[in-house]
Amino acid sequence: MNPFELTRKLIDIESISGNERVVSDFLRDCLIEMGAAVETEEAEPNRPNVFAAWGKPDVVLSTHMDTVPPFIASSEDENFIYGRGACDAKGIIAAQIGAAEQLLSRGVEGFGLLFVVGEERNNAGALAANRNPRGSRYLINGEPTENKLALGTKGVLRVVLEATGRAAHSAYPELGESATEKLLAALNRLRAMDLPTDALLGKTTCNIGLIHGGIAPNVIPSAASAELMYRLVESGRSLFDKVQELTKGLVTVKKVLEIPPVHLTAMEGLETSVVAYATDIPELSHWGQPFLLGPGSIHVAHTMEERISKVELMQAVEIYVNMVKRLKGS
Repeated sequence: MNPFELTRKLIDIESISGNERVVSDFLRDCLIEMGAAVETEEAEPNRPNVFAAWGKPDVVLSTHMDTVPPFIASSEDENFIYGRGACDAKGIIAAQIGAAEQLLSRGVEGFGLLFVVGEERNNAGALAANRNPRGSRYLINGEPTENKLALGTKGVLRVVLEATGRAAHSAYPELGESATEKLLAALNRLRAMDLPTDALLGKTTCNIGLIHGGIAPNVIPSAASAELMYRLVESGRSLFDKVQELTKGLVTVKKVLEIPPVHLTAMEGLETSVVAYATDIPELSHWGQPFLLGPGSIHVAHTMEERISKVELMQAVEIYVNMVKRLKGS
């Protein structure tokens, strides 16, 4: 099938993080039909990665199979394919498979495809794959970069703040201790904190993504929590220490996830960019020198209007083909 048909078929298989089994099986069968040596490996129970190779792979094209919620079925018009995962990253899977077909038709072997689970949540698939590399010298990771080669990506630090207090009737607040007020005080300190900057990656940013607290408006809350995501431009260790220091006595701070920022290299002839999101690249360190490129815009990923340009998708097929050939020296 052509990349447009394949993109729509992949979108129409719901694969929200944790539920990747069906799309993994579908891709396994497609790649077997293409004559690849195909292996699956469970990163977590019932969540298999898929690896396919034609000969000993010098270069591996990779992206992820999972999506964020909610499921949105596919549709299309003259210019775009729409639906959950259209650009993040099922259109990219279709482009990479299209590139594999083109390479095979031109007599090129010695490359592979790696499709992993869990990129949107905990990088479980990449972590599992990194324990079992296949000797590749180069990795081309696919994320929506508008077909520009990314020179760098920000990292991620996800933390949870937890405050505790003492419940009481809200008519007598002096008898209680509000966990929510402690949490808000901690958040205000963090919002006022100066954050690091980097000449290439820009400024560290923070999103207060989740806030929970209390059981009723007439009860002084005994527990409250918030989850924050920092987009890193340097190691998260010093930032985590500073978060703990600034909020000491108000909340406890737990680290949920840390992904370091990455500086990447250019390739002659390809337009470049810098992206603010994190990828699986740091967790695939054993798969060779990394490059980051894919069709689609991150600005519509994770939205109800997620889409991918048909022109970009077909351009990506040819870009991937040329990158593989150049990296192989063929």
